[in-house]
Amino acid sequence: MSDTASPGPAHATAPAPAPAPAAAHPPINLVIDGQAVTVPAGTNVLEAAKLVGTDISAFCYHPGLKVVAQCRQCLVTIEKNPKLQPSCQQTCGEGMVVHTKDAASTLARQQMLEFTLVNHPVDCPICDKAGECTLQKLYFENDNADSRIDTDKVHKAKAVDLGPTIVLDQERCILCSRCIRVCDEVAGQHQLEFSQRGDHEVLGTAPGAQLDNAYSLNTVDVCPVGALTSKDFRFTMRAWELDATPSVCNGCATGCNIEIQHKNGRAWRLVPRHNADVNEYWMCDEGRLTYHDLREERLAGATVDGLPSGWDRALKVASERIISALALAPTSVGVVLSAAHSNEDNFALAKLAKAWGAQVFVAVRPLVPARADGKLRVADVNPNAGGVMAIALALGLQTKPAHELADASVKVVVMLGDLLPNLGAAATSKLKELELIAIAAHERGPVAGARVALPAAAWAETSGTVTNAKGHVQRMHPAFPPPGQALAGWEAVVRLAQATGVKLVWAHARDVFKDMTAAVPAWSQLTWVREARPLALRFAGSRG
Repeated sequence: MSDTASPGPAHATAPAPAPAPAAAHPPINLVIDGQAVTVPAGTNVLEAAKLVGTDISAFCYHPGLKVVAQCRQCLVTIEKNPKLQPSCQQTCGEGMVVHTKDAASTLARQQMLEFTLVNHPVDCPICDKAGECTLQKLYFENDNADSRIDTDKVHKAKAVDLGPTIVLDQERCILCSRCIRVCDEVAGQHQLEFSQRGDHEVLGTAPGAQLDNAYSLNTVDVCPVGALTSKDFRFTMRAWELDATPSVCNGCATGCNIEIQHKNGRAWRLVPRHNADVNEYWMCDEGRLTYHDLREERLAGATVDGLPSGWDRALKVASERIISALALAPTSVGVVLSAAHSNEDNFALAKLAKAWGAQVFVAVRPLVPARADGKLRVADVNPNAGGVMAIALALGLQTKPAHELADASVKVVVMLGDLLPNLGAAATSKLKELELIAIAAHERGPVAGARVALPAAAWAETSGTVTNAKGHVQRMHPAFPPPGQALAGWEAVVRLAQATGVKLVWAHARDVFKDMTAAVPAWSQLTWVREARPLALRFAGSRG
């Protein structure tokens, strides 16, 4: 399975005949630095050069934004053209011959880089972008010469507060306009603009205005230098000390593909990872900050009646309560699946509920209609509501909303996660009378008063999949181990099953995934992706 895979049809019916495809433009054949290359029609020279191993230097170009060709850092020679051309703006043509390493274009790029550095402050040792700065990278690769400027640089404002998330250093800004285009094209709000002229031109907001749109932190990602910095990440950790692990944002049902950037068992920031089918190059600010929850109110060890306990004693107490309730009637046990946990965790617990004959409930966060903006933010703030319902349907389980739990005839509740929304005062009071056995990553909400609490790994600490609002089943990779005695949720379920005499034999998340995809027809064609090893950013090159 790729990091994003679309499930097949839910039922086996003959597909309708597909309409005849429109006539496609023929591919374009050209020569770059003596190497023949074939590209789709409409490809620009800068992207085409990457296919022959040439990374043309650029500042203003970003593949997810409109081309403006204003930094002039990507100039190349094109035969039969009297002037050097910006490769980001030049569309490939049939038979075109391009030179990127000839004397004229190499000198032009070196000169443009020198112009960019004329007034740029040399404060790399204290800059948050150091280690992933495009300007640093290009200087060492393409210039690496001493400055010829012996006069004072132009000084501009430092630490300009642009709004709730961003601090700007105007001296570092190289006027590439990427951030302006992010606001215009991604957020749909024109909140940044240039003012003044010449070497006194600066980036900023309109007087009295702020950079406060829901996608503002994408401007930090695209900034090729350290001009725009995140208040959340500013002065916390050096980029070259971080490792990056691919995963999926668990903030809502969009399921943006992300990198967890971490060090010493702790996440320091989340940044978007390109996926054309889900989030392109972007993610919302709210999703970026969900990593804080990974270290808040964590349940690191098993507890019984709120007191620390080992796994053995906790499982013994839990199994005794469950077996006693099952002896009265299978429906005396209620099992709560969670839309905030992975498919594997929910599948394991759903299989156990079916073996017990227990009543099954689903806990979901309520919709937030005001959040939906027609872009990446949606009303469903559950990362896996679709996956939970697909699993329950495939296993033939009748599910009820978790808020009906207090009205059901249950004595013992086995709950995945800490999510029990929409409970009124009477229901909350009744829930306290039940024997609650929680498998959770956080000791909060109902977990704090549970009879038995079994520590589970959070989403960034375990292998698994989640299903987004479009039905894409997406792979999460563990960035670091869970704290203390915590285990993957499915593994905690396996231990609980064994303690109650139910045989669930899984040794790895991929084993759960294999059985799950065999059980859910819509996912039958999916395959497991091998574990992704963390990538040290110091070896990853620029992220700007």
